[in-house]
Amino acid sequence: MFEEIKEDIAVVFDRDPAARTTWEVITCYPGFHALLIHKFSHWLWSADFKWLGRLVSHFARWITGIEIHPGAKIGRRVFIDHGMGVVIGETSEIGDDCTLYHGVTLGGTSWNKGKRHPTLGKGVVIGAGAKILGPILIGEGARIGSNAVVVKEVPAGATAVGIPARIVDTEHEAARAKTAEKMGFSAYAVSRDENDPVAQAIHGLLDHTVNIDQRIEAIMKQLEKLGAKVEDERATADKFDPNYLNKIVD
Repeated sequence: MFEEIKEDIAVVFDRDPAARTTWEVITCYPGFHALLIHKFSHWLWSADFKWLGRLVSHFARWITGIEIHPGAKIGRRVFIDHGMGVVIGETSEIGDDCTLYHGVTLGGTSWNKGKRHPTLGKGVVIGAGAKILGPILIGEGARIGSNAVVVKEVPAGATAVGIPARIVDTEHEAARAKTAEKMGFSAYAVSRDENDPVAQAIHGLLDHTVNIDQRIEAIMKQLEKLGAKVEDERATADKFDPNYLNKIVD
């Protein structure tokens, strides 16, 4: 028990640069307090002192703003940063080394008994305000973006964003950002709200452009194999002028 508490203190220094002293962590970090009290409430729950376990968890919610059902299973070195508004349901399972930010919900989608809350694999990070709903598995090392609503399983190492959450292809996202930068604006200035038709249209155009670039590159590689010289064409493509179309119109 004391070894686990030492790990919980050490992990705060690992993941929060604002932490200065051990005394500060022990006295001023609600995430640490909530997890510490949960160890006791979960022990009571497991020992069949159900009401007393709920009472202890209710006290923890009152002083920390973090609601953890005493039946939830939480691994070692879990870190809840800030913590206000975090809700962790009864059948939730959180693996070792996970990180949760404020406003996260591990909730259920059914009123039936039995497993109805998520399972987080080792090393999962969940951004502020994200909602993970139902008896789904979030694979080891996965990342859930802020305010995402996840209702389907997320593979290990993947990143999920949006409402409803979708898996992000990081290589494709990088290519999209590079294309957008070449065209004269930043892709990150465009809203990722999937309900915004303008954002959808712009992202669709960028995806189409990336796809065309990839096809042209494949054609150039085949031409090179046939002995053609395509260095000049590549240089021209890399020097794309975002004002080219305006010059033609003028």
